[in-house]
Amino acid sequence: MAELKVKRAYDDPAASDGRRILVDALWPRGVSKTTLKLHDWWKDLAPSTELRKWYGHEPDKWPEFRKRYAAELKKKPEAVERLRVLSGEGTVTLVYSSREEERNNAVALKMLIESGVV
Repeated sequence: MAELKVKRAYDDPAASDGRRILVDALWPRGVSKTTLKLHDWWKDLAPSTELRKWYGHEPDKWPEFRKRYAAELKKKPEAVERLRVLSGEGTVTLVYSSREEERNNAVALKMLIESGVV
């Protein structure tokens, strides 16, 4: 695997980001398409609305969120494989909009891919 990174949608894009993929179901508020400089928007890698609302970025729910998110991703093997293949070809940055920088779906997705859970 080349390099898989995560970055907030509100941080400036950089050449070192490689391929930038938004992995949220909702478009980041107040950010234009030109500012975000995405290559793709893969909503199918975002957690379900139900899971996102249940989690609510409550730190105590983080371990359970990762388990539930992994279960959702296992039902989407094509999307996960597409990301795995792409990240093997070069740097990929998973773009997210959450204010929570350490416990969000992009961080969880990166952890799950790198650990081979999904």
